[in-house]
Amino acid sequence: MVFKKLNPKTFFRNFTINRRYKDRLFQKIFQNKKDLLDLYNAVNGTSYTNPTDLEITTLEDVIYLSMKNDLSFIISLTLNLYEHQSTFNPNMPIRGFMYFARLYETYIEKKNLNVYGKTPITLPRPQFVVFYNGRAEQPDEVILKLSDMFEPINDSYEPVLECRAQMLNINYGHNKKLLKKCRRLHDYAYFISMIHKNIDHGYDLKQAANMAIDACIDKNILTDILQKSRNEVLGMLLTEYDEKKFLKMTYEEGVNDGMEQGIQILIESYQELGISKETACFKLQQKYHLSEKQTNEYMKQYWK
Repeated sequence: MVFKKLNPKTFFRNFTINRRYKDRLFQKIFQNKKDLLDLYNAVNGTSYTNPTDLEITTLEDVIYLSMKNDLSFIISLTLNLYEHQSTFNPNMPIRGFMYFARLYETYIEKKNLNVYGKTPITLPRPQFVVFYNGRAEQPDEVILKLSDMFEPINDSYEPVLECRAQMLNINYGHNKKLLKKCRRLHDYAYFISMIHKNIDHGYDLKQAANMAIDACIDKNILTDILQKSRNEVLGMLLTEYDEKKFLKMTYEEGVNDGMEQGIQILIESYQELGISKETACFKLQQKYHLSEKQTNEYMKQYWK
């Protein structure tokens, strides 16, 4: 694919990202504790029935990342982190590691635990699940590990850090047993599959989403959200798509026109998207393998 020369300031005149929609559709689908508990039971093969046993711990903001985490909660001495991904991301263990650090920090402060004392403290067990419904083909389940990302030293080296992400493919037709156990997850997967099908037939995203909403309402699928919050759902879908498309285009443009221009475009686009300066620095270092000094120099030059 060939991209035309892109000026981010001009591009934004015709490409609007609606910042009103800070949550994502997956979050909204499972915002009710009862629905979230059903999802937990389906993933873990448990049968908890009391939604009040579930304590929401979702972070409002996470350092280094452009979005807050989708869902996190504690139940049965387990700290659960649930993330939704519409594109395959092999770096989820790194993101999960950062999320868990913040989640445990918050937990320790809330419980007033003394990490400097002589008595060992106890923490809830971590569980990290990524729900994937991107267009690229993936198996039903993939285990992603932080240790696989470390530079190899020798065969005997054992990493002192680990974070495992269980990626479950929730595209309609995959993980049928899981979807059968959780009606809410099944309906979400069906709704997204309808959007994909409509796009494949030549409709743009807004048309495809509207058609999928009508079809699902007729079938009594997610009616509590699609019927009452139609415009909000459309806004969430378009916002997620626009952010992903814009970042992809700016990154591709940077690769084609050279590293310097790519860095400039990324910095300016991150700023336009409302991403924090700290997050932009981290992303820039990751994409271009820059030192902290190099990153700071580029930020000083292009961050207005």
